[in-house]
Amino acid sequence: MYDVIIIGGGPAGMAVALNTLRNGRTCLLLEKENFGGQMATSPKLENIPGIKAISGIEYSDKMFEQITDMGAEFELEEVESITKEDEKFIVKTNYNTYESWTVVLANGCHHRKMNLPHEDDLVGKGVSYCAVCDGAFYKGQTTNIIGDANTALQYALLLSNYCPTVNVFALFDHLFGDQILIQRINDNPNINVRYNVSLQEFIGEEELKALRFFDKTNNQEFTVETNNVFVAIGQIPCNEPFKDLVELDNKGFVITNDNMETSCPGVYAVGDTRKKDIRQVVTALGDASVASVYINRYLQSLNRND
Repeated sequence: MYDVIIIGGGPAGMAVALNTLRNGRTCLLLEKENFGGQMATSPKLENIPGIKAISGIEYSDKMFEQITDMGAEFELEEVESITKEDEKFIVKTNYNTYESWTVVLANGCHHRKMNLPHEDDLVGKGVSYCAVCDGAFYKGQTTNIIGDANTALQYALLLSNYCPTVNVFALFDHLFGDQILIQRINDNPNINVRYNVSLQEFIGEEELKALRFFDKTNNQEFTVETNNVFVAIGQIPCNEPFKDLVELDNKGFVITNDNMETSCPGVYAVGDTRKKDIRQVVTALGDASVASVYINRYLQSLNRND
């Protein structure tokens, strides 16, 4: 029986483990793939206060070492269901069943991919899904964005602050973002939008060399030579196993209040898995810090003070 079971081993999940252990609580961290989550795929993190630059995998390793040295238990297992029986939670994985007094959903989400040749091979080598995280690496260069909704438009506006040319490639003949963003895109001389084009291939082996497109207006292909592209076609939360436990929004993200509490008492959500506007490592760490305080208070309310 654990005080806390944490679902997900990204920065949010590991930070909850850190703070839980510092509060003298027992915790189990369940991760289905690799510790670090999306962070581990980032070649360089430069927005963490006090750290000039560090690779995502290195930062992940440091966090993992810190929590395991403090006594965190962990298993590489996939959670299949969570149910609540009276005041305790039953967490079933593909291998075992565990019990706890509280549960933290830190399972994140994954960026929607193009599912094209060489895409996975070139992630972190010119292909990125986060301009906030990686855009500064291309300061002073021409940058490219795939997408036509709010995230793509926000990325374009951000990159235009330090990139002389930002090319936005849209699948349809119009943009789908908020009108104020569309207006800003249209008024920005650094941003070019090309409509009715679909990406066919990422070209490159060791690093991105070019993008191959199909133009639906003339039924012809064309190639853009570049060392970068930001794919912004949406994110997919991984919350299907929890839809009967907590309230989700219409996109599948977990709804929380400012205390990271969900609709189910004793269940908290932190990081990318919850409904929020900004998804970065530092915001995930902030979520975890807040959640840890309220988890401790909840456990105290259950007289779990030993």
